[in-house]
Amino acid sequence: MKIGLVDSGVGLLAAAAAVRRVRADADLVLASDPAGMPWGPRSAQDVAARALDCARAAAAYGLDGLVVACNTASVHALPALRAAFEPGLPVVGTVPAIKPAAAAHREVAIWATPATTGSSYQRGLIAEFGNGARITEVPCPGLADAVQHADQDAVEAAIAAAAALTPSAVSAVVLGCTHYELVADRISAALPGAALYGSADAVAAQALRRVAATPGGGTLEVLLNGRPAPLPAAALAYPQGAALAVTAATA
Repeated sequence: MKIGLVDSGVGLLAAAAAVRRVRADADLVLASDPAGMPWGPRSAQDVAARALDCARAAAAYGLDGLVVACNTASVHALPALRAAFEPGLPVVGTVPAIKPAAAAHREVAIWATPATTGSSYQRGLIAEFGNGARITEVPCPGLADAVQHADQDAVEAAIAAAAALTPSAVSAVVLGCTHYELVADRISAALPGAALYGSADAVAAQALRRVAATPGGGTLEVLLNGRPAPLPAAALAYPQGAALAVTAATA
């Protein structure tokens, strides 16, 4: 099986690593847009166009499934991607894990980019899946960009700022940007006792349910703005990226 993953940057590593944990033989094509990152502040039309460019580049490698491993792209580009590729190529989007968090906790925070925080999309998810929990939306300016560039000092500063905005009663934090899952350990350290809810495992499980379970070779292809490239150095700063590099080298 061959699965493509699309994101503005290294945020797709979390879902890619989750796929590999379940299917070590899965062939992966990682297509990102470092020239256009971050997608959050861009218009919906621009995000859709950029996501389509990444998806088309990945699809040229003969995919069995496509994962939109980005919250922003799932909001703005998912309909266009499904119109372009389905039913021949299943397309799986990313949704913040509000439903499981609110099912298990009464005080929940959603950490997201400033563009997503307070958006009608996120407010709609809260209304639909909030389950009566008290939910605080916490903007995290600069965090995704700091993660993208593996700027450890900027990561720590952005996490500290978001933690200061998070009510002390919060017992669960939804990671509303795929980049944040790469620094989940540091977020946990800033919010001791709070459970973190990411999307990577659920997205990987959904993708694997929708593709034929044919054996693969465990290969890894990386496309940066449509051009083949090695994994970016920043990706290797995270366990998910380092694990993908190791499995690709031994495939």
